[in-house]
Amino acid sequence: MNTLSPTRLTTSPLRTLALAGLALGSILAVSATLSTPVRAHGDVTPQAVDTSGLEKLGDKWRDANPYRGNPRAIEIGASAFNQNCARCHGLGAVSGGIAPDLRYLEPGDGGDEWFKERVINGSVRNGVTYMPQFGDALGQEALWAIRSWLETVHAD
Repeated sequence: MNTLSPTRLTTSPLRTLALAGLALGSILAVSATLSTPVRAHGDVTPQAVDTSGLEKLGDKWRDANPYRGNPRAIEIGASAFNQNCARCHGLGAVSGGIAPDLRYLEPGDGGDEWFKERVINGSVRNGVTYMPQFGDALGQEALWAIRSWLETVHAD
């Protein structure tokens, strides 16, 4: 039986072993975490995007968004963003600080160049993947659809 008094705390031997086990388990968990490579979000598995209803764009990437203002592309882009981007860029593109807030991406052709470069090449700094390459995984139809949707949530 455990007795708590102002001068002394006595604990059963079984409770002492259990507490020691919890402490050791915590130490091992922290140790294992620190010994593994730190990843930002390079371990993301892209989710397939159904782009039916959109004009096929071929293998060569367009320099500007060919779907700008296209209602079907915007619909597809909203879903594709939630499946593939919101984890880091936030729901509604409202970032919580992990990744850039894409509502502030320059609208129109001016922001297309940065968007295209980033989704094709991803972002790696000091050997850490902050954003994986999505170009081959999703294709330009899905990615330009995401860009079309992003322009609908643009903030000044």
